[in-house]
Amino acid sequence: MQRLSLTPDLDFSRLVYGMWRLGDDSDTSAAHVEAKIQACLDQGITTFDQADIYGGYQAETLLGAALKANPGLRHRMEIVTKCDIIAPMGRYASATVKHYDTSRAHIEKSVETSLREMAIDTIDLLLIHRPDPLMDHHETGAVLDDLVKSGKVRAVGVSNFRPWDWELLQSAMSARLATNQIEISLTEISPFTNGDLAFHQRLGTHLMAWSPLGGGALMSDQGKLGSVLDEIAAGQGVDRAAVAVAFLLAHPAGLIPVLGTNNLERIGRISEAMTVKMDRETWYRLYEAALGKEVP
Repeated sequence: MQRLSLTPDLDFSRLVYGMWRLGDDSDTSAAHVEAKIQACLDQGITTFDQADIYGGYQAETLLGAALKANPGLRHRMEIVTKCDIIAPMGRYASATVKHYDTSRAHIEKSVETSLREMAIDTIDLLLIHRPDPLMDHHETGAVLDDLVKSGKVRAVGVSNFRPWDWELLQSAMSARLATNQIEISLTEISPFTNGDLAFHQRLGTHLMAWSPLGGGALMSDQGKLGSVLDEIAAGQGVDRAAVAVAFLLAHPAGLIPVLGTNNLERIGRISEAMTVKMDRETWYRLYEAALGKEVP
């Protein structure tokens, strides 16, 4: 599978397996989690996306159980995780309100917890999960730099940041922010027009695209967009998901879709998106259907 370079010493597979639903499966055993990982590795998908909050702060633990059972898997994977969201559940059940914490103390504690829960020595990519209105960019930038220097984290980035949030944090750092993980799909096309995608394309930053299937909405769409997806999919012998992901892959910015499912059969078909032929007119047919009107 094609790979993209986020930093001089960190490459990702072009498709990423998202583990946000790991704790929702009826089978959360280490063996079943390992089966999902292996199904990805068999396709060349080596990058796995986590966050401390996923599964009510349990998804990292589930991944860790699989890695403890088969330590050899770790050397074939790149692991992404995120921090700064505190929700009143799990380890933060005593919190009185959902909030963000980008303080040095919280980020350092989160990293130590993630390393322990996932049974790993280094996080390949740490992301600040959400922009924090109370972020002291000097403090946050300094701790991210220190984590990279310590070797506990290979690279750092952000998630759901707008260009001005990115620039503020980057201004206080010596390390280069490696990526921004944002929502982008045929049901969330605003990054194509609001400047987010253009901003990162100018910087040469490969964006990670979360919810590339619109949270599943694209798979059940009964309107014009669903019809166009079905027509293209039928013509190329794939399903809607492959076409929707190929739409993102075709963009010259080098987007990195993050796909999550607990179904082993669907996991085994994730890489079919790489086979879809997406010429300019096909891309614009999908874009027009997503817009609900022809382009100006």
